[in-house]
Amino acid sequence: MPESKPFKVHRRFDRIARLTGVNGLESLHDAHVMVIGLGGVGSYAAEGLARSGVGRLSLVDFDMVCVTNSNRQIQAIKGKVGKLKANVLAERLQTINPKATIKAIPLFYDKRTSDLLLKGKNKPDFVVDAIDNVTAKCHLINACRELDIPLVVSTGASGRWDPTQIETADLTKTKVDPLAATVRKILRKQYDFPRNGKWHIPAVYSAEPLQAPVVLPYDRNGDFQCVCPSGENTYHNCEERNVIWGTAGFVTSVFGMTCASVVVRELVNR
Repeated sequence: MPESKPFKVHRRFDRIARLTGVNGLESLHDAHVMVIGLGGVGSYAAEGLARSGVGRLSLVDFDMVCVTNSNRQIQAIKGKVGKLKANVLAERLQTINPKATIKAIPLFYDKRTSDLLLKGKNKPDFVVDAIDNVTAKCHLINACRELDIPLVVSTGASGRWDPTQIETADLTKTKVDPLAATVRKILRKQYDFPRNGKWHIPAVYSAEPLQAPVVLPYDRNGDFQCVCPSGENTYHNCEERNVIWGTAGFVTSVFGMTCASVVVRELVNR
């Protein structure tokens, strides 16, 4: 067999290499990271990973770009509404690093798709959990524990507008965030996670109290209508939600970039 060529730093990643060193950048180049959930958090996490030189990215999301995503999702731009988020984001990231292997996977993560995504040749070196469905989120966290796949968990980014209150801690140690509290409760009750001690699962969360959503003029008198492209999925419908939370792109993006930071530092420092 021919000898493999020694790794060389491409000038595209000159600046990140000056932080990671050549060996660290090579570790990123050789890594496979899967981002599950490509909304306001996941899309920016994927962007941060691509710009850090991660050589293989799997982008998982069943949903389509909606006009209401425009304030917070990096792939939500003119001409992309109604297209699959995973496909649009993969196309964008490929232009950032043309030599990377970037796979769009338009699937909803749940117990039915878990093995397909996480086992065998698809098994990632790291997972970014940017799922907003609690049942799927808890299943993913447990699956990664069972398969010994490192992951970083994004908790609730909605209902906040102060990015300076975003923090990182073990999932057992987050404060204020009700989503994280619910996730912990389910993991302990349904998946036998320990009640005491750390779980060694990094979580990105906000210590800012939730802000209730403002009622808009078209919320009154039954005039509200969901404008999201549904396609063939039945997982989301704005009209069926109990609450539509406010979101700020300058918060969700920091959540996502912080998730990317956790992944990059873990991969480089292994």
